[in-house]
Amino acid sequence: MFGMSFMEIMVIAIIAVLFLGPDKLPSAMVQVAKFFKSFKSSINEAKSTFEQEIKLQELREDSLKYKKQLEEGAKSFRKKLTFEELDEIKDAKSGINKALDDFKNDLDISKALNDDSDIKAEDSTNSKGDESNA
Repeated sequence: MFGMSFMEIMVIAIIAVLFLGPDKLPSAMVQVAKFFKSFKSSINEAKSTFEQEIKLQELREDSLKYKKQLEEGAKSFRKKLTFEELDEIKDAKSGINKALDDFKNDLDISKALNDDSDIKAEDSTNSKGDESNA
């Protein structure tokens, strides 16, 4: 105990018997035992408190690490989702642009046909008017 050999403990016991005497020695030994017991329990309590604080610190660090990972994952998911949405919007835009171009072409064709039929109708009315004038 405490790095003391048996001989050293015997010397301390003999000095205690001589100094305290046989009447006070048992009560002194009980008090010393209580002191060592309370000292040991205090040391164990401090040790357990220290270990709990270390565990709490580790949990805090782990929770911060997981929080950071979740935030990064959410950001990358938002970016990925945004890029996917942009691709869909671009595809929809190109489809709408193609439909508008087709509609414009059809409209131009129909205008051209209407213009041709109007010109032919005018020519036929003009030629009929010329025949009746002659």
